[in-house]
Formats: sequence, structure tokens, C-alpha cells
Amino acid sequence: MKRVLAAAVCMAMTIAGATSAFAQARSYPESYLRYAGDPTKQTDPAHQMPGMLKDVTFRQQLGEQLPLDAAFKDEAGRDVRLGDYFKTGKPVVFAFVYYDCTMLCTQVMNGISSALKVVPFEIGKDFEVVLVSFDPRDTAKGATEKKAAHLEYWSTEKSAGAWHFLTGTEPEIRRATQAAGFSYQCDARNNQFAHVSGVLVTTPEGRVSRYFYGIEYSPEELRLALVESGKGAIGSKIDELLLYCFHYDPESGRYGVVVMNLIRLGGVVTVALVAGFILLMRRRETRTPAEGRA
Repeated sequence: MKRVLAAAVCMAMTIAGATSAFAQARSYPESYLRYAGDPTKQTDPAHQMPGMLKDVTFRQQLGEQLPLDAAFKDEAGRDVRLGDYFKTGKPVVFAFVYYDCTMLCTQVMNGISSALKVVPFEIGKDFEVVLVSFDPRDTAKGATEKKAAHLEYWSTEKSAGAWHFLTGTEPEIRRATQAAGFSYQCDARNNQFAHVSGVLVTTPEGRVSRYFYGIEYSPEELRLALVESGKGAIGSKIDELLLYCFHYDPESGRYGVVVMNLIRLGGVVTVALVAGFILLMRRRETRTPAEGRA
């Protein structure tokens, strides 16, 4: 009986703990998805959204196919196609940045590395990271320097082969950004770009699967996105159980608890515990008369 009760308590704590972990992840207001800076400035009259930012968006286009034939150059200056990074049968963490950016882009990259340090998957073995510069002025030399500085900062030089920093021409960049729903504006006066920060997770076929906005990404949600996007290529039974309990909400770009699935899971656990208790009692009843006769 004690074992049965202990199992029930463990299951309840597991579900409660998972729910708490997801609830702690930062949530961004809808207005932030159309602004390339601090979301708190939205309510400050002194920081009204500049006109150029009204057309800066990162719309969710789930299921959209990225242009795998789009031509780019990697950080070594080699000619590559976007599809070259979707031949491993694994999901891809994908982001649009530019390498001379001194603010958001670096924070996006740091957010990716920070989350991946906690995710229980091995970069290069279970997934790849592809960064595409949307500034056609960026060069392979700049991509190399940015990659080296980033990996050195995070002490992850061993995973260099799984990080891909791409540069390209304006037409090819536009093909990729439009497929992902990512738009941006050039601020020629300040020599910067106005853009929204966030990352994508794509399927091994190069289809957009999940969006995460901001500069900090929940490791738990990124883990689920990789498992779900990988279509069984990575993940464990525990990950499958979490996917049953948590569902991706396209409107918020977040994973939330599926109450009905938790209720169903609770019902299955209850039935299993009751059945186990009955079997345990019957075995004890069977052994007791036998021991009395002896």
C-alpha cells in the first residue's frame, strides 16, 4: 500500500514540477512582437514607436517551407544552399541576425546558447543551429569573427561545426525572411536595422515549426520544440509524456498545460493504482490461508 501511495505522490509531483517550470518562463506582450526594443517602453509616451517600426513584424507562418535552394555563403566563404543544413534528419534552431548589430542580435545569440546549456540534447548530434544575416553588407569575414567571439564567450568551441553563420545577397535573404514571416527596416541615418528578436525551430525538412520571441528562451520549451519538430528523431519517453501534457499555443508562441490531457492522464494513473492495489490485496489473501495451513 505504501508503494502504491508513493507512486501516486511521485506522479503528482512530476506533473506539478513540470507545470511550475513552464509557468516561470518569461511571457512577452503582443505589442512586443511588433517592436524591436524594450517592451516596457510601449507605455512610455517619451518612447513612442517610430513610424518605421510599424511594419517590423515576426509573424507566425507555421508549416511554411523555407527556400532550401536559397544561395548563401558560410563563415568560411564557401557557397552553400540553405538545404545543406536540412539533410541530417534532425531539427534546426534558426534565427535571423546581423553580425554588426551591437544590441538585440548578440542578445538573441546569447539567449540561444544560454538555453542550450540546459537542454539535454547534444548540438551537432541531435540538432543544428543556423544563423542567417539579413544585412547583405555582412561578409564571411565578419561572420567568422562573430562566430569565434560567440563560441569563445560561451566556451563552446567544441561545437563549432554545428553553428552555421550565413551571409547572402538581398534577394536570397528576402526569400528566407519572407518564408519565416520576418520583416525588418533599415535605419540608414543610424546605420542600423529595426527588427524583432526571436528564434525558430524547424523540422528536418525545413518547415517552420515553432516560434519563440524575445531574447531569453525557456530551456524546457525549447526542449519540447526540438522533440516535437524532430518527429521522433530525438527525445525520450519523458519528453513524449511532457508533449502529451503541454501544447504549443501559436498566438502566444508558448507551451501551455493541456488541462484535459492532464485529467485523462490522472484518470489512467488512478485506474492503474486501484488495479495495482486490488492485485496486491488478492495476493496477500492468497498467501495468508496457505501460511495458516502450514
